[in-house]
Amino acid sequence: MSDGAILERVAALQAQVAALSEERDEYRKLVLHLREEVERLKRGLIGQKTERLPKDDAQLSLLMLGLALGGDMDAPALAPPPVEQIVAEHTRAKPVRKPLPPNLPREEIEIVPPEVERDPDAFELIGSETREVLERRPSCTITVALIYKKYVRKDRKRGEATQVLAPEAVDMPIEHGIAGPGMLADTIVRRWQDHQPLNRLEGIYAREGLQVAKSTLCGWHDKVAELVQPLVEAMRADAFTQPYLCVDATGVLVLAKERCRAGYFWVTVAPDKHVLFAYSKRHDSAAVDELLAGYAGYLVADAHAVYDHLYRNGTVIEVGCWAHARRYFFKALESDPERAKTALAWIGALFALERSMASTPAKRRREIRQTRAAPIVEAFFEWCDQEAGRVLDESPMAQGFGYARNQRVALRRFLDDGRLPMLNNISELNLRREVIGRKNWLFVGSDDGGAVNAAFVSLLASCSLHKIEPFTYMRDLLCLLPRWPSHRVLELAPAYWRQTLEKRQHQEALDANVLRRVVLGLSGGATHRRPERPDPRAAVSDA
Repeated sequence: MSDGAILERVAALQAQVAALSEERDEYRKLVLHLREEVERLKRGLIGQKTERLPKDDAQLSLLMLGLALGGDMDAPALAPPPVEQIVAEHTRAKPVRKPLPPNLPREEIEIVPPEVERDPDAFELIGSETREVLERRPSCTITVALIYKKYVRKDRKRGEATQVLAPEAVDMPIEHGIAGPGMLADTIVRRWQDHQPLNRLEGIYAREGLQVAKSTLCGWHDKVAELVQPLVEAMRADAFTQPYLCVDATGVLVLAKERCRAGYFWVTVAPDKHVLFAYSKRHDSAAVDELLAGYAGYLVADAHAVYDHLYRNGTVIEVGCWAHARRYFFKALESDPERAKTALAWIGALFALERSMASTPAKRRREIRQTRAAPIVEAFFEWCDQEAGRVLDESPMAQGFGYARNQRVALRRFLDDGRLPMLNNISELNLRREVIGRKNWLFVGSDDGGAVNAAFVSLLASCSLHKIEPFTYMRDLLCLLPRWPSHRVLELAPAYWRQTLEKRQHQEALDANVLRRVVLGLSGGATHRRPERPDPRAAVSDA
């Protein structure tokens, strides 16, 4: 064998050794990661789920941002290094107790010395000190007796037909039902805002002196869900007119014989407008078609295959979620910390840039993204392409690279439109309502129960979006809804609720409701006057 052939053989063997050494190092990282996971499972510990890097590693995100922008003067300044500060000696101020809210009911109790009680005329008052104490009265359920009085004229003539004057019945959310708007609102808010299961509600009302069965509560909610369903559908139609929607889903158990089966809650968020929930038996393309039937526009969602068929004809355009992409790299921190920190630094630079534009108009935001975010995105994907072939298949880092590269087009989409978000966190945050709820009530009783749940949670979540107190909203909604024109029902959505209450005729209709006056403590045997039906020709307020 010639010297040249020997050298070539040696070079090939050296390259093979280097490749095997690199592969060995990758396997070593994976083994260490799996060993750590096994130890955690043995201990039964669950670590924190907050995806945050230590401060030193977080600084790398700002460094990446500065490098990608090439020293742009408008770029966010890098955080300065920590400087030791000397704080002068001082006396800690005595904490001041905040005053109690002035809107709470107040009772005044005068406390005097025993000597003064025995002979008050012998003493002169020179001053007083007041101390406020918080106390709690048990909530009460009120029985309201609606006495419908009937009259005949005194000057009626004999032999003529007697005309009997009787008042019209008070509007009730449930026809012929015994629960008024305030009672129904209380059960709805406790069940789906406070996540109280039916057996706890039954016990709570029993302690207050009201024996009400779980079946009765379910019957009330079924009837009210039918009443509010047109409003939820109007909110969904209005949400479909928005430029983009955010969608996500989570599972739930459904009660069945022998063994519970699976069901699914879906959330659809039209930011700054509506939060809408829906229930389906399966998590498949058919459920997505029913959820988004007739929608055309941008859809912010995860990369699940159930959405893929929506993007084929171009009516629905996929927008990727960088928070989902980031999660894969965060999971790879233990097995491949060097690459994971680099990936998280690139993505963190994008997040830092987005936070700096939180209040920037959409047009200006698009310009900034094109000039400052686009170079970061391109550098990130270029780095992913370079490193993807060097990691082990099925490793956490390989999964992160696979997700990012497969979603390359969708993840770039936010650069082209300043209105679009770069993540889908708003859906996940709202979906936590159902996640927290199922930890309390464990399952829904039936598919119909899942639909009732979705209807009420849609209204309550939308109230939270617009910072509206949920009990007051549900009570007043159930006062107005029975006589509200169906083609104007969108005015009653939380998104337009404040504008609706600004109209005098609607506030007068609420003030005239005798059951609402009882709840507010304003009724003292007042007579009932049926409010006028809203004018159907009036324009929808900003809806």
